[in-house]
Amino acid sequence: MQTLKNLKNEFDNELNLISDLEKLEKLRVKYLGKKSELTELMQTLKDMTNDQRKEFAKEANALKEHFSKNLQEYEKKIKDEFINKEIENSEVYDITLPNLVKLGSLHPITIVQKEVEDVFISMGFCVEDGNEIETEFNNFEAVNVPKDHPARDMQDTFWLTNGQVLKTHTSASQNRILRKYGSPCKVIFPGRCFRNESLDASHDDTFFQLEGMMVGKDITVANLIYFMKEMLSSIFKTDVEVRLRPGFFPFVEPGFELDIKCVFCGGKGCQTCKQGGWIELCPCGMIHPKVLELGGVDPKTNQGFAFGLGLTRLAMLKFNIKDIRQMNGNDIRFLKEIKTR
Repeated sequence: MQTLKNLKNEFDNELNLISDLEKLEKLRVKYLGKKSELTELMQTLKDMTNDQRKEFAKEANALKEHFSKNLQEYEKKIKDEFINKEIENSEVYDITLPNLVKLGSLHPITIVQKEVEDVFISMGFCVEDGNEIETEFNNFEAVNVPKDHPARDMQDTFWLTNGQVLKTHTSASQNRILRKYGSPCKVIFPGRCFRNESLDASHDDTFFQLEGMMVGKDITVANLIYFMKEMLSSIFKTDVEVRLRPGFFPFVEPGFELDIKCVFCGGKGCQTCKQGGWIELCPCGMIHPKVLELGGVDPKTNQGFAFGLGLTRLAMLKFNIKDIRQMNGNDIRFLKEIKTR
């Protein structure tokens, strides 16, 4: 019993000298570990009488609880002192200061692309991603542009050493889409396109388009006009008047140029529509039978329409941007201005 009292006094004296958690852990092992003196004393219980054993066990357990309780309290004390010291030595922050983090915004082309996609998805179309690097076949032959076709001269392209090409139009995905979905299908596929252009306010070597196709039985020009009108009215937040003019594109027959009445002047004539009252927006038409056939679709029992919408041009119209070069210029001032419109 005297040994237990001595252990308590030794423990209390040593505990008062502890200044860090590492020394505290050593003290715990010394007095509560498997090889501690208290553990060895507990092993002598078998040599005691019943009365001695009962009294000794009571005192030994009380001492063990004393060790544990004081070790826990001292550990909390050391941790609290450490935290308070860190707070005292740390920099002071005024939590009343405004948040100076500036939020970014979407690019105008991204904004328009998302809006167009949402409209077509609501009308039952699915969205596919196109490749930026295409085979010569998909970019030209599959859309009825053979090697000797003059349209290739208009699309002076960026060729790779492996014979592939940076796609010059989103139509390059038509064959892949037709072979994937067959008939019927309603698909749009936006993407980045590349052409070796002389740069000016309306031409850039990199621009964005969105191609769309609807293939099935009994598809007519009326379907094309309906979907184009619905999409454009949603984008410009007003009822848009459209018209079709004859136009030649190798992958459609008949082919059209789709114009919209100028949404800025209502057709009266302004700088945006070059005083003509109408804005040329996208080529379109009924898919050429040869394009359907190359895509694995029987042109005798199926028809379809296709259109190519210039997302870059659409974004310029929507946000009244005068120079296409601003789109790829990464000028933060320009992007901030778009965000406020």
